Amino acid sequence: MWKWEADGEAKAVIVMVHGALEHHRRYGWLIEMWRSSGFHVIMGDLPGQGMTTRANRGHIDSFDEYIIEVKEWIQAAYDFNLPVFLLGHSMGGLIAIRMLQEEHMELAGLILSSPCLGLVKYPSKFLNMLSHGINIVMPTLRMSPGLTVEMATRNEDVLAIDQNDSLYITKVSIRWYRELAAAMDLAFENMEKIQDVPTLLIQGGDDKIVDKRSVKEWFNHAPLSEKRYKEWPKCYHEVFNEPEREEVFNYSMDFVMSQLKSIGYVY
Repeated sequence: MWKWEADGEAKAVIVMVHGALEHHRRYGWLIEMWRSSGFHVIMGDLPGQGMTTRANRGHIDSFDEYIIEVKEWIQAAYDFNLPVFLLGHSMGGLIAIRMLQEEHMELAGLILSSPCLGLVKYPSKFLNMLSHGINIVMPTLRMSPGLTVEMATRNEDVLAIDQNDSLYITKVSIRWYRELAAAMDLAFENMEKIQDVPTLLIQGGDDKIVDKRSVKEWFNHAPLSEKRYKEWPKCYHEVFNEPEREEVFNYSMDFVMSQLKSIGYVY
């Protein structure tokens, strides 16, 4: 994990969790926006992604590996003795949801960015059925996830970098897919177990990766006493990379500041 300290006196700590296939380096702009606005930032690469390992890329044995890793990042955030916010993008959002269904964490707020609660495009029924058997006999077999960087964002500068990114994962294991699918199911099945944390859910209105209908369904039924949903109509999946990203960031920071005010935190 890595830590970036705020300019001047810090207001709080933002723990960020990236999505599938990617890594923390893709969040340089967002890290700097939080840091320059007076927030410490903690982030790492999830198991099997980014700089964690070359041998096990695109594979996990269990989705719990992600939850265990993110819990460590949050524990590190507590060392600052400041309010802690968790921001999860896409699969990172799903990890956050599953963690808060299984664990109690001291969080001042949760930001979910286009959380992976359903996919726009699933494997065919035949391939899906076949994957159950392969998951038992050959769980590390890799396949293409069927995603392209062009599906994630309209930001030409980001696309130019992504197309030459050697850390971007192009194949995932059968086990990885089965664990992702199971986690999405559990996010709905265990909805009543989620910790009641003030939540902001921000969603790309033209998301080509995550099915926003599933996201809205989860949000509408989630038993959270304080929750906000905000959709940007033109945005693709990566709302923090889109041309509107400054507006998205400012909206997210307003949520964080309002939560700090509500808990009477003086900085």
